[in-house]
Formats: sequence, C-alpha cells, structure tokens
Amino acid sequence: MILYGLKNCDTCRKARKALEGAEFRDVREDGIAVEVLQAALTQFGDKLLNTRSTTWRGLSEDERAGDPLALLQAHPALMKRPLVVRDEGMVLGWDKAAQAALGVRVC
Repeated sequence: MILYGLKNCDTCRKARKALEGAEFRDVREDGIAVEVLQAALTQFGDKLLNTRSTTWRGLSEDERAGDPLALLQAHPALMKRPLVVRDEGMVLGWDKAAQAALGVRVC
C-alpha cells in the first residue's frame, strides 16, 4: 500500500498514523508517477483536483481550464489528499467512507 500526500498535511498525518504499514510518498519531494496520476484521473475525474487549495486559487483561469494531468504534474499540491494506492484499487481522501474502504475502524 502506498500513501501519496504531503508530510505537512494534517489529514495525511492522520492517514499515516492509521495506516502504519503503508509506504508514504510526499508528492512535492518524491513526485508521483504519470501512470498513477492517469489511473487516479480515470477513476476520480475532477475530484482528484483540490479546488479549495491555495495553489488552485493562485492559478489563472487559463491554467485552471488546462489539462488536469499537466496541472497535477506541474503543481503536485493540487492533488486532493491522501491518495492511497493498493492492489485492490485506489482510495481518495480521508473521510469515513475512505476509512471504511481501507478497513480502518471509524470512530
């Protein structure tokens, strides 16, 4: 299991704590493979883009209208976090549904 996120993100910290065995990859430092991004875009579509982020608000309208894959490659912090990749597929975010899908006890 690989958890993609940002080391300074509170939500990613919670996910890392709950998923102790997962390998963590910081998308700013380590990047994210194009194949993983393409698969995530296919599965999640526009939900993969964090349109509430500071990075998103700093983009021009032309940049926002561009190719999502190119945007995520240029600005990895635009990806909604965390993205958990495992043999059974991908899980995006850290809400109760995501936690249940990963077998984490929801409190």
